[in-house]
Amino acid sequence: MTIRTRTLAALLLAGTALGVGTGAWAQDVQKGGTLNFTAPYGSSVGTLDITASAEVQTEIVAHALHRNLYKWNPESGKPEPDLFIEETVSDDGLTHTYKLRTDAVFHNGKALTADDVLYSYNRIADPKAASPSAEFLSRIAGFDEVQAGKATEMSGLKKVDDNTVAITFVATADPGYDLMQNYVPIYPSDVPAEQQATKPVGLGPFTFVENVPGSRVSFARFDKFYGGDGKPYVDKLNIMIMGEAAARDVAFRNKEIDVSVLGSQQYQDYRDDPDLSKGLLEVAELFTRVIGFDTTKPPFDDKRVRQAVNYGIDKDLIIDKLVKGKAFPAVGFFPTTSPAFDPNAKGYPYDPEKAKALLAEAGHADGIDLPVIANSNESWGSPIVEAIIPMLAKSNIRASVEPVENAVLEDRITGGDFTAFIWSLASGPNPLNILRCFYSKTTQTACNYPKFSNAEVDKLYEDAQNERDETKRNDLIRQAGNIIQEEAPFWFFNYNKAVMAYQPWVHGLRGNPQELAIQDYENIWIDDTAPADRKAK
Repeated sequence: MTIRTRTLAALLLAGTALGVGTGAWAQDVQKGGTLNFTAPYGSSVGTLDITASAEVQTEIVAHALHRNLYKWNPESGKPEPDLFIEETVSDDGLTHTYKLRTDAVFHNGKALTADDVLYSYNRIADPKAASPSAEFLSRIAGFDEVQAGKATEMSGLKKVDDNTVAITFVATADPGYDLMQNYVPIYPSDVPAEQQATKPVGLGPFTFVENVPGSRVSFARFDKFYGGDGKPYVDKLNIMIMGEAAARDVAFRNKEIDVSVLGSQQYQDYRDDPDLSKGLLEVAELFTRVIGFDTTKPPFDDKRVRQAVNYGIDKDLIIDKLVKGKAFPAVGFFPTTSPAFDPNAKGYPYDPEKAKALLAEAGHADGIDLPVIANSNESWGSPIVEAIIPMLAKSNIRASVEPVENAVLEDRITGGDFTAFIWSLASGPNPLNILRCFYSKTTQTACNYPKFSNAEVDKLYEDAQNERDETKRNDLIRQAGNIIQEEAPFWFFNYNKAVMAYQPWVHGLRGNPQELAIQDYENIWIDDTAPADRKAK
Protein backbone atom coordinates (compact mmCIF):
# COMPACT_ATOMS: atom_id res chain seq x y z
CA MET A 1 0.00 0.00 0.00
CA THR A 2 1.12 3.56 -0.71
CA ILE A 3 0.21 6.20 1.87
CA ARG A 4 0.10 9.89 1.07
CA THR A 5 -0.48 11.99 4.17
CA ARG A 6 -1.21 15.67 4.57
CA THR A 7 -1.40 17.00 8.11
CA LEU A 8 -3.65 19.95 8.86
CA ALA A 9 -0.54 22.05 9.43
CA ALA A 10 0.71 21.21 5.95
CA LEU A 11 -2.65 22.07 4.45
CA LEU A 12 -2.66 25.43 6.20
CA LEU A 13 0.87 26.15 5.03
CA ALA A 14 -0.11 25.30 1.45
CA GLY A 15 -2.86 27.90 1.67
CA THR A 16 -0.50 30.78 2.43
CA ALA A 17 0.99 31.18 -1.03
CA LEU A 18 1.60 34.72 -2.16
CA GLY A 19 -1.38 36.61 -3.49
CA VAL A 20 -1.62 39.57 -5.84
CA GLY A 21 -2.52 43.08 -4.82
CA THR A 22 -0.69 46.14 -3.68
CA GLY A 23 1.65 44.88 -1.03
CA ALA A 24 0.16 41.38 -1.41
CA TRP A 25 0.94 39.54 1.84
CA ALA A 26 3.84 41.82 2.82
CA GLN A 27 1.62 43.76 5.24
CA ASP A 28 -0.60 42.45 8.01
CA VAL A 29 -3.93 41.09 6.86
CA GLN A 30 -6.85 43.31 7.78
CA LYS A 31 -10.10 41.54 8.57
CA GLY A 32 -13.63 42.65 7.87
CA GLY A 33 -15.20 44.72 5.14
CA THR A 34 -17.09 43.89 1.96
CA LEU A 35 -15.77 42.58 -1.36
CA ASN A 36 -17.67 43.42 -4.56
CA PHE A 37 -16.54 40.84 -7.12
CA THR A 38 -17.82 40.58 -10.69
CA ALA A 39 -19.24 37.59 -12.53
CA PRO A 40 -18.77 38.72 -16.16
CA TYR A 41 -20.18 35.93 -18.31
CA GLY A 42 -23.87 36.75 -18.61
CA SER A 43 -26.80 38.71 -17.27
CA SER A 44 -28.02 36.07 -14.84
CA VAL A 45 -27.25 32.94 -12.84
CA GLY A 46 -29.64 30.26 -14.02
CA THR A 47 -29.38 28.11 -10.88
CA LEU A 48 -27.41 28.11 -7.64
CA ASP A 49 -26.96 24.32 -7.89
CA ILE A 50 -23.58 23.96 -9.57
CA THR A 51 -24.22 20.27 -10.30
CA ALA A 52 -27.07 21.32 -12.61
CA SER A 53 -25.08 23.80 -14.68
CA ALA A 54 -21.89 23.90 -16.75
CA GLU A 55 -21.81 27.70 -16.72
CA VAL A 56 -18.74 29.52 -15.42
CA GLN A 57 -21.16 32.13 -14.07
CA THR A 58 -22.63 29.53 -11.72
CA GLU A 59 -19.16 28.20 -10.87
CA ILE A 60 -18.01 31.66 -9.75
CA VAL A 61 -20.91 31.74 -7.30
CA ALA A 62 -20.55 28.11 -6.20
CA HIS A 63 -16.89 28.48 -5.22
CA ALA A 64 -17.91 30.77 -2.36
CA LEU A 65 -20.39 28.19 -1.07
CA HIS A 66 -18.93 24.73 -1.57
CA ARG A 67 -15.84 22.62 -1.24
CA ASN A 68 -14.52 19.41 -2.79
CA LEU A 69 -12.49 16.40 -1.81
CA TYR A 70 -9.48 18.03 -3.52
CA LYS A 71 -8.65 21.64 -4.32
CA TRP A 72 -6.67 23.25 -7.12
CA ASN A 73 -3.36 24.95 -6.38
CA PRO A 74 -2.74 27.50 -9.16
CA GLU A 75 0.92 27.91 -8.16
CA SER A 76 1.84 24.22 -8.45
CA GLY A 77 -0.70 23.52 -11.20
CA LYS A 78 -1.82 20.37 -9.40
CA PRO A 79 -4.69 19.20 -7.19
CA GLU A 80 -4.05 18.85 -3.47
CA PRO A 81 -6.05 17.57 -0.46
CA ASP A 82 -8.89 19.69 0.85
CA LEU A 83 -11.53 17.65 2.67
CA PHE A 84 -9.22 14.78 3.63
CA ILE A 85 -6.04 14.54 5.70
CA GLU A 86 -4.79 11.13 4.62
CA GLU A 87 -4.94 9.13 1.39
CA THR A 88 -4.04 5.45 1.02
CA VAL A 89 -3.62 4.04 -2.50
CA SER A 90 -3.87 0.33 -3.26
CA ASP A 91 -0.99 -1.48 -4.93
CA ASP A 92 -2.84 -1.61 -8.25
CA GLY A 93 -3.42 2.15 -8.07
CA LEU A 94 -7.20 1.85 -8.42
CA THR A 95 -8.56 2.22 -4.87
CA HIS A 96 -8.01 5.44 -2.91
CA THR A 97 -9.03 5.48 0.75
CA TYR A 98 -9.55 8.91 2.29
CA LYS A 99 -9.63 9.88 5.95
CA LEU A 100 -11.83 12.95 6.04
CA ARG A 101 -10.97 16.01 8.06
CA THR A 102 -13.01 16.26 11.25
CA ASP A 103 -13.24 20.06 11.49
CA ALA A 104 -15.39 20.57 8.38
CA VAL A 105 -18.95 21.69 9.13
CA PHE A 106 -21.76 22.51 6.73
CA HIS A 107 -23.56 25.83 6.92
CA ASN A 108 -26.53 24.12 8.63
CA GLY A 109 -24.28 22.82 11.43
CA LYS A 110 -23.96 19.23 10.18
CA ALA A 111 -20.48 17.73 10.44
CA LEU A 112 -18.94 16.29 7.26
CA THR A 113 -19.09 12.47 7.11
CA ALA A 114 -18.50 9.71 4.58
CA ASP A 115 -22.27 9.59 4.00
CA ASP A 116 -22.13 13.09 2.49
CA VAL A 117 -19.45 12.03 0.00
CA LEU A 118 -21.42 8.96 -1.11
CA TYR A 119 -24.65 10.94 -1.29
CA SER A 120 -23.10 13.75 -3.36
CA TYR A 121 -21.38 11.55 -5.93
CA ASN A 122 -24.27 9.11 -6.37
CA ARG A 123 -26.69 12.00 -6.77
CA ILE A 124 -24.60 13.49 -9.59
CA ALA A 125 -24.20 10.10 -11.29
CA ASP A 126 -27.96 9.43 -11.26
CA PRO A 127 -29.12 9.73 -14.91
CA LYS A 128 -32.41 11.22 -13.71
CA ALA A 129 -30.45 14.27 -12.57
CA ALA A 130 -29.01 14.73 -16.10
CA SER A 131 -26.12 16.51 -14.42
CA PRO A 132 -23.38 17.93 -16.67
CA SER A 133 -21.09 17.28 -13.69
CA ALA A 134 -21.39 13.53 -14.21
CA GLU A 135 -18.43 13.43 -16.61
CA PHE A 136 -16.06 14.11 -13.72
CA LEU A 137 -17.21 10.94 -11.93
CA SER A 138 -17.10 8.66 -14.96
CA ARG A 139 -13.90 6.94 -13.81
CA ILE A 140 -15.46 5.70 -10.57
CA ALA A 141 -16.26 1.99 -10.76
CA GLY A 142 -19.96 1.39 -11.25
CA PHE A 143 -20.62 4.75 -12.91
CA ASP A 144 -21.62 3.16 -16.22
CA GLU A 145 -24.05 0.80 -14.47
CA VAL A 146 -25.76 3.71 -12.71
CA GLN A 147 -25.96 5.70 -15.93
CA ALA A 148 -27.51 2.68 -17.67
CA GLY A 149 -30.12 2.31 -14.94
CA LYS A 150 -28.72 -1.07 -13.81
CA ALA A 151 -27.77 0.23 -10.35
CA THR A 152 -28.73 3.12 -8.10
CA GLU A 153 -25.32 3.55 -6.46
CA MET A 154 -21.77 3.32 -7.78
CA SER A 155 -20.06 0.11 -6.67
CA GLY A 156 -16.77 1.97 -6.40
CA LEU A 157 -17.97 4.05 -3.45
CA LYS A 158 -17.62 2.46 -0.03
CA LYS A 159 -18.09 3.86 3.46
CA VAL A 160 -15.35 2.46 5.70
CA ASP A 161 -16.50 4.37 8.77
CA ASP A 162 -18.06 7.75 9.50
CA ASN A 163 -14.82 9.57 8.64
CA THR A 164 -13.37 7.28 5.98
CA VAL A 165 -14.43 6.61 2.41
CA ALA A 166 -12.87 4.29 -0.18
CA ILE A 167 -13.23 5.07 -3.88
CA THR A 168 -12.30 2.55 -6.57
CA PHE A 169 -11.60 3.86 -10.06
CA VAL A 170 -11.48 2.08 -13.41
CA ALA A 171 -8.11 3.63 -14.31
CA THR A 172 -4.99 4.65 -12.43
CA ALA A 173 -4.95 8.30 -13.46
CA ASP A 174 -4.77 10.82 -10.61
CA PRO A 175 -8.39 11.29 -9.42
CA GLY A 176 -7.61 14.71 -7.99
CA TYR A 177 -8.09 16.42 -11.35
CA ASP A 178 -11.68 15.16 -11.49
CA LEU A 179 -12.62 15.50 -7.84
CA MET A 180 -11.22 19.02 -7.42
CA GLN A 181 -13.72 20.37 -9.94
CA ASN A 182 -16.18 22.92 -8.55
CA TYR A 183 -18.86 21.01 -10.43
CA VAL A 184 -18.61 18.00 -8.06
CA PRO A 185 -18.92 19.54 -4.57
CA ILE A 186 -19.75 17.67 -1.41
CA TYR A 187 -23.32 18.52 -0.43
CA PRO A 188 -24.91 17.76 2.96
CA SER A 189 -26.94 14.56 2.82
CA ASP A 190 -29.67 16.00 5.06
CA VAL A 191 -30.66 18.88 2.74
CA PRO A 192 -33.26 18.22 0.01
CA ALA A 193 -31.59 18.21 -3.41
CA GLU A 194 -34.02 20.76 -4.86
CA GLN A 195 -33.12 23.31 -2.15
CA GLN A 196 -29.58 23.69 -3.55
CA ALA A 197 -30.97 25.56 -6.57
CA THR A 198 -32.43 28.41 -4.50
CA LYS A 199 -31.10 28.23 -0.92
CA PRO A 200 -27.78 26.39 -1.18
CA VAL A 201 -25.99 24.87 1.81
CA GLY A 202 -22.31 23.95 1.59
CA LEU A 203 -18.95 23.70 3.32
CA GLY A 204 -17.44 26.85 1.83
CA PRO A 205 -16.15 30.02 3.48
CA PHE A 206 -19.38 31.98 2.91
CA THR A 207 -23.04 31.31 3.57
CA PHE A 208 -25.78 32.23 1.15
CA VAL A 209 -27.74 35.42 1.94
CA GLU A 210 -29.78 36.27 -1.15
CA ASN A 211 -29.93 36.10 -4.92
CA VAL A 212 -31.14 39.23 -6.69
CA PRO A 213 -31.68 37.99 -10.28
CA GLY A 214 -29.68 39.94 -12.84
CA SER A 215 -27.96 41.99 -10.14
CA ARG A 216 -25.98 40.10 -7.48
CA VAL A 217 -25.64 37.07 -5.24
CA SER A 218 -24.76 38.02 -1.66
CA PHE A 219 -22.96 36.04 1.04
CA ALA A 220 -21.88 36.38 4.66
CA ARG A 221 -18.74 35.14 6.38
CA PHE A 222 -19.05 31.57 7.75
CA ASP A 223 -17.50 31.69 11.21
CA LYS A 224 -17.10 27.89 11.36
CA PHE A 225 -15.18 27.52 8.11
CA TYR A 226 -12.64 24.77 8.68
CA GLY A 227 -8.91 25.30 9.07
CA GLY A 228 -8.84 27.44 12.19
CA ASP A 229 -6.79 30.16 10.50
CA GLY A 230 -9.27 33.03 10.73
CA LYS A 231 -10.46 32.80 7.13
CA PRO A 232 -12.37 34.15 5.35
CA TYR A 233 -11.05 37.65 5.94
CA VAL A 234 -13.95 39.74 4.64
CA ASP A 235 -17.34 39.80 6.35
CA LYS A 236 -19.47 40.17 3.24
CA LEU A 237 -19.13 39.10 -0.37
CA ASN A 238 -21.24 40.37 -3.25
CA ILE A 239 -20.83 38.67 -6.60
CA MET A 240 -22.12 41.25 -9.05
CA ILE A 241 -23.78 39.87 -12.21
CA MET A 242 -22.41 42.11 -14.97
CA GLY A 243 -22.34 40.60 -18.42
CA GLU A 244 -21.75 43.89 -20.25
CA ALA A 245 -18.13 45.05 -20.43
CA ALA A 246 -19.19 48.70 -20.58
CA ALA A 247 -21.15 48.37 -17.34
CA ARG A 248 -18.17 46.76 -15.59
CA ASP A 249 -15.91 49.50 -16.85
CA VAL A 250 -18.09 52.30 -15.51
CA ALA A 251 -18.59 50.57 -12.16
CA PHE A 252 -14.87 49.88 -11.76
CA ARG A 253 -13.82 53.42 -12.66
CA ASN A 254 -16.44 54.73 -10.19
CA LYS A 255 -14.93 52.43 -7.53
CA GLU A 256 -18.25 50.62 -7.06
CA ILE A 257 -16.68 47.21 -7.68
CA ASP A 258 -13.35 45.91 -6.45
CA VAL A 259 -12.42 43.29 -9.04
CA SER A 260 -13.35 43.17 -12.72
CA VAL A 261 -12.56 40.74 -15.54
CA LEU A 262 -11.54 42.70 -18.64
CA GLY A 263 -12.60 42.24 -22.23
CA SER A 264 -10.38 42.96 -25.22
CA GLN A 265 -11.00 46.69 -25.62
CA GLN A 266 -10.85 47.27 -21.87
CA TYR A 267 -7.55 45.42 -21.69
CA GLN A 268 -6.05 47.81 -24.21
CA ASP A 269 -7.49 50.87 -22.44
CA TYR A 270 -6.43 49.80 -18.94
CA ARG A 271 -2.97 48.73 -20.10
CA ASP A 272 -2.40 52.19 -21.58
CA ASP A 273 -3.67 54.03 -18.49
CA PRO A 274 -0.84 54.98 -16.05
CA ASP A 275 -3.03 54.37 -12.97
CA LEU A 276 -5.25 51.47 -14.01
CA SER A 277 -2.28 49.55 -15.41
CA LYS A 278 -0.89 49.22 -11.86
CA GLY A 279 -3.74 46.91 -10.91
CA LEU A 280 -3.76 44.26 -13.64
CA LEU A 281 -3.42 40.52 -13.11
CA GLU A 282 -2.74 38.55 -16.31
CA VAL A 283 -2.60 34.80 -16.87
CA ALA A 284 -2.59 32.43 -19.85
CA GLU A 285 -5.73 30.44 -19.14
CA LEU A 286 -6.31 26.81 -20.05
CA PHE A 287 -9.19 27.62 -22.38
CA THR A 288 -9.47 27.16 -26.13
CA ARG A 289 -11.94 29.25 -28.13
CA VAL A 290 -13.56 27.37 -30.99
CA ILE A 291 -16.43 27.06 -33.39
CA GLY A 292 -17.75 23.54 -32.93
CA PHE A 293 -19.57 21.52 -35.58
CA ASP A 294 -22.07 18.70 -35.16
CA THR A 295 -19.93 16.12 -36.94
CA THR A 296 -22.95 13.89 -37.53
CA LYS A 297 -24.90 16.48 -39.55
CA PRO A 298 -24.22 16.99 -43.28
CA PRO A 299 -22.19 18.65 -44.63
CA PHE A 300 -20.09 18.75 -41.42
CA ASP A 301 -19.91 14.97 -41.23
CA ASP A 302 -17.15 15.33 -43.85
CA LYS A 303 -13.83 16.44 -42.38
CA ARG A 304 -12.92 18.22 -45.64
CA VAL A 305 -15.78 20.64 -45.00
CA ARG A 306 -14.62 21.22 -41.43
CA GLN A 307 -11.07 21.75 -42.64
CA ALA A 308 -12.36 24.24 -45.22
CA VAL A 309 -13.79 26.42 -42.47
CA ASN A 310 -10.40 26.41 -40.75
CA TYR A 311 -8.64 27.45 -43.96
CA GLY A 312 -11.28 30.10 -44.66
CA ILE A 313 -10.65 32.29 -41.59
CA ASP A 314 -7.73 34.61 -40.89
CA LYS A 315 -7.64 34.13 -37.11
CA ASP A 316 -4.39 36.07 -36.69
CA LEU A 317 -6.05 39.19 -38.12
CA ILE A 318 -9.06 38.77 -35.82
CA ILE A 319 -6.87 38.34 -32.73
CA ASP A 320 -4.84 41.41 -33.65
CA LYS A 321 -7.65 43.77 -34.68
CA LEU A 322 -10.72 42.56 -32.81
CA VAL A 323 -9.42 40.73 -29.73
CA LYS A 324 -6.75 43.43 -29.30
CA GLY A 325 -3.97 40.90 -28.72
CA LYS A 326 -5.68 39.40 -25.64
CA ALA A 327 -5.22 35.83 -26.92
CA PHE A 328 -2.76 33.42 -28.51
CA PRO A 329 -3.52 31.85 -31.94
CA ALA A 330 -4.58 28.20 -31.64
CA VAL A 331 -2.75 25.49 -33.56
CA GLY A 332 -4.96 22.71 -32.19
CA PHE A 333 -7.07 22.08 -29.10
CA PHE A 334 -4.38 21.70 -26.42
CA PRO A 335 -2.91 25.12 -25.50
CA THR A 336 0.76 25.99 -25.10
CA THR A 337 0.47 25.70 -21.30
CA SER A 338 -0.79 22.10 -21.50
CA PRO A 339 1.72 19.26 -20.98
CA ALA A 340 0.14 17.63 -24.05
CA PHE A 341 0.88 20.59 -26.34
CA ASP A 342 2.89 19.66 -29.43
CA PRO A 343 5.51 22.38 -30.06
CA ASN A 344 5.82 21.16 -33.65
CA ALA A 345 2.11 21.57 -34.38
CA LYS A 346 1.18 23.88 -37.24
CA GLY A 347 -2.18 25.59 -37.31
CA TYR A 348 -4.38 25.99 -40.36
CA PRO A 349 -3.13 28.96 -42.41
CA TYR A 350 -5.56 31.38 -44.01
CA ASP A 351 -6.06 29.99 -47.52
CA PRO A 352 -9.47 30.67 -49.15
CA GLU A 353 -8.48 28.87 -52.34
CA LYS A 354 -7.58 25.73 -50.39
CA ALA A 355 -10.93 26.02 -48.60
CA LYS A 356 -12.84 26.24 -51.90
CA ALA A 357 -10.93 23.28 -53.31
CA LEU A 358 -11.78 21.14 -50.27
CA LEU A 359 -15.47 22.06 -50.55
CA ALA A 360 -15.49 21.16 -54.23
CA GLU A 361 -13.74 17.87 -53.49
CA ALA A 362 -16.44 17.13 -50.90
CA GLY A 363 -19.16 17.81 -53.49
CA HIS A 364 -20.04 21.36 -52.46
CA ALA A 365 -18.63 23.48 -55.26
CA ASP A 366 -21.56 25.89 -54.86
CA GLY A 367 -20.66 26.43 -51.20
CA ILE A 368 -22.32 25.64 -47.88
CA ASP A 369 -24.32 27.37 -45.16
CA LEU A 370 -22.78 27.75 -41.69
CA PRO A 371 -25.35 28.87 -39.08
CA VAL A 372 -23.59 29.58 -35.75
CA ILE A 373 -25.28 30.09 -32.39
CA ALA A 374 -23.43 32.52 -30.14
CA ASN A 375 -23.73 34.63 -27.02
CA SER A 376 -22.71 38.30 -26.93
CA ASN A 377 -19.20 37.81 -25.50
CA GLU A 378 -16.86 40.17 -27.32
CA SER A 379 -13.95 37.71 -27.26
CA TRP A 380 -15.72 34.48 -28.27
CA GLY A 381 -19.28 35.36 -29.22
CA SER A 382 -21.38 36.95 -31.93
CA PRO A 383 -18.89 39.80 -32.65
CA ILE A 384 -16.34 37.18 -33.72
CA VAL A 385 -18.83 35.39 -35.97
CA GLU A 386 -19.82 38.70 -37.55
CA ALA A 387 -16.14 39.37 -38.30
CA ILE A 388 -15.58 36.03 -40.03
CA ILE A 389 -18.70 36.19 -42.21
CA PRO A 390 -17.02 38.24 -45.00
CA MET A 391 -13.85 36.14 -44.76
CA LEU A 392 -15.72 32.89 -45.20
CA ALA A 393 -17.73 34.34 -48.09
CA LYS A 394 -14.47 34.32 -50.10
CA SER A 395 -14.43 30.53 -49.66
CA ASN A 396 -18.09 30.02 -50.67
CA ILE A 397 -19.07 29.51 -47.02
CA ARG A 398 -22.24 31.43 -46.15
CA ALA A 399 -21.94 31.99 -42.41
CA SER A 400 -24.64 33.52 -40.22
CA VAL A 401 -25.03 34.17 -36.50
CA GLU A 402 -27.96 33.47 -34.19
CA PRO A 403 -27.48 35.48 -30.96
CA VAL A 404 -28.72 33.78 -27.77
CA GLU A 405 -28.32 34.27 -24.02
CA ASN A 406 -25.48 32.32 -22.41
CA ALA A 407 -27.83 29.97 -20.52
CA VAL A 408 -29.66 29.20 -23.78
CA LEU A 409 -26.35 28.64 -25.54
CA GLU A 410 -25.31 26.09 -22.92
CA ASP A 411 -28.64 24.27 -23.11
CA ARG A 412 -28.56 24.06 -26.89
CA ILE A 413 -24.96 22.85 -27.02
CA THR A 414 -25.41 20.14 -24.39
CA GLY A 415 -28.78 19.23 -25.90
CA GLY A 416 -27.44 18.94 -29.46
CA ASP A 417 -29.67 21.71 -30.84
CA PHE A 418 -27.14 23.27 -33.20
CA THR A 419 -25.30 22.93 -36.46
CA ALA A 420 -22.38 25.02 -35.19
CA PHE A 421 -21.63 27.03 -32.06
CA ILE A 422 -18.89 29.35 -30.85
CA TRP A 423 -17.70 28.91 -27.26
CA SER A 424 -14.75 28.95 -24.90
CA LEU A 425 -13.96 25.37 -23.80
CA ALA A 426 -11.73 24.17 -20.98
CA SER A 427 -8.51 22.67 -22.33
CA GLY A 428 -6.74 21.92 -19.02
CA PRO A 429 -5.33 21.50 -16.50
CA ASN A 430 -5.35 17.72 -16.91
CA PRO A 431 -5.03 16.78 -20.60
CA LEU A 432 -6.39 13.29 -19.98
CA ASN A 433 -9.65 14.80 -18.73
CA ILE A 434 -9.80 16.97 -21.83
CA LEU A 435 -9.09 14.07 -24.19
CA ARG A 436 -12.09 12.29 -22.66
CA CYS A 437 -14.26 14.91 -24.38
CA PHE A 438 -13.14 13.44 -27.73
CA TYR A 439 -13.79 9.83 -26.67
CA SER A 440 -16.66 8.35 -28.66
CA LYS A 441 -18.29 6.90 -25.52
CA THR A 442 -18.46 10.32 -23.84
CA THR A 443 -21.93 11.78 -24.26
CA GLN A 444 -22.76 15.12 -25.77
CA THR A 445 -24.39 16.12 -22.49
CA ALA A 446 -21.05 15.59 -20.75
CA CYS A 447 -18.57 17.32 -23.06
CA ASN A 448 -18.36 15.58 -26.45
CA TYR A 449 -20.32 18.44 -27.99
CA PRO A 450 -19.33 17.76 -31.65
CA LYS A 451 -20.24 14.04 -31.22
CA PHE A 452 -16.68 13.29 -32.29
CA SER A 453 -15.78 9.67 -33.00
CA ASN A 454 -12.44 8.33 -34.14
CA ALA A 455 -11.16 4.80 -33.47
CA GLU A 456 -7.50 5.87 -33.24
CA VAL A 457 -8.31 8.57 -30.69
CA ASP A 458 -10.41 6.10 -28.68
CA LYS A 459 -7.49 3.64 -28.51
CA LEU A 460 -5.02 6.36 -27.51
CA TYR A 461 -7.38 7.59 -24.78
CA GLU A 462 -7.86 4.09 -23.38
CA ASP A 463 -4.10 3.51 -23.38
CA ALA A 464 -3.46 6.89 -21.74
CA GLN A 465 -5.97 6.11 -18.97
CA ASN A 466 -3.94 3.11 -17.90
CA GLU A 467 -0.46 4.57 -18.41
CA ARG A 468 1.00 5.40 -14.99
CA ASP A 469 4.10 7.12 -16.38
CA GLU A 470 3.15 10.77 -16.84
CA THR A 471 5.60 11.41 -19.69
CA LYS A 472 4.38 8.42 -21.70
CA ARG A 473 0.75 9.30 -20.94
CA ASN A 474 1.18 12.84 -22.23
CA ASP A 475 2.85 11.53 -25.38
CA LEU A 476 -0.19 9.37 -26.10
CA ILE A 477 -2.47 12.36 -25.53
CA ARG A 478 -0.28 14.49 -27.80
CA GLN A 479 -0.65 11.92 -30.59
CA ALA A 480 -4.43 12.02 -30.14
CA GLY A 481 -4.37 15.82 -30.20
CA ASN A 482 -2.67 15.81 -33.59
CA ILE A 483 -5.34 13.47 -35.00
CA ILE A 484 -8.06 15.74 -33.59
CA GLN A 485 -6.41 18.75 -35.22
CA GLU A 486 -6.43 16.95 -38.59
CA GLU A 487 -10.04 15.77 -38.15
CA ALA A 488 -11.09 19.36 -37.31
CA PRO A 489 -14.26 18.91 -35.24
CA PHE A 490 -13.70 22.60 -34.43
CA TRP A 491 -12.45 25.78 -35.99
CA PHE A 492 -9.46 26.30 -33.70
CA PHE A 493 -9.50 30.02 -32.84
CA ASN A 494 -7.32 30.99 -29.87
CA TYR A 495 -6.05 30.27 -26.38
CA ASN A 496 -7.24 32.87 -23.91
CA LYS A 497 -5.16 35.45 -22.13
CA ALA A 498 -7.27 36.36 -19.09
CA VAL A 499 -6.89 39.76 -17.45
CA MET A 500 -8.37 40.98 -14.19
CA ALA A 501 -8.33 44.56 -12.89
CA TYR A 502 -8.31 45.11 -9.14
CA GLN A 503 -8.53 48.18 -6.95
CA PRO A 504 -5.46 49.22 -4.92
CA TRP A 505 -7.12 48.20 -1.63
CA VAL A 506 -7.62 44.58 -2.72
CA HIS A 507 -5.14 41.87 -1.70
CA GLY A 508 -4.84 38.10 -2.07
CA LEU A 509 -5.89 37.49 -5.69
CA ARG A 510 -4.11 34.64 -7.46
CA GLY A 511 -3.31 34.03 -11.12
CA ASN A 512 -5.47 30.96 -11.68
CA PRO A 513 -4.85 29.58 -15.20
CA GLN A 514 -7.79 27.21 -14.92
CA GLU A 515 -10.17 30.20 -14.81
CA LEU A 516 -8.99 33.59 -13.58
CA ALA A 517 -12.51 34.54 -12.44
CA ILE A 518 -12.51 31.59 -9.99
CA GLN A 519 -10.78 33.00 -6.91
CA ASP A 520 -10.37 31.62 -3.41
CA TYR A 521 -12.48 34.32 -1.78
CA GLU A 522 -11.38 33.32 1.70
CA ASN A 523 -7.85 34.56 0.91
CA ILE A 524 -8.91 38.01 -0.31
CA TRP A 525 -8.84 40.97 2.06
CA ILE A 526 -9.54 44.69 1.97
CA ASP A 527 -7.32 47.34 3.51
CA ASP A 528 -8.44 50.60 5.14
CA THR A 529 -8.03 52.67 1.97
CA ALA A 530 -11.23 51.10 0.59
CA PRO A 531 -14.37 53.25 0.15
CA ALA A 532 -16.39 53.73 3.33
CA ASP A 533 -19.16 51.35 2.25
CA ARG A 534 -16.70 48.46 1.98
CA LYS A 535 -13.99 48.98 4.60
CA ALA A 536 -14.15 47.17 7.94
CA LYS A 537 -16.37 48.93 10.47
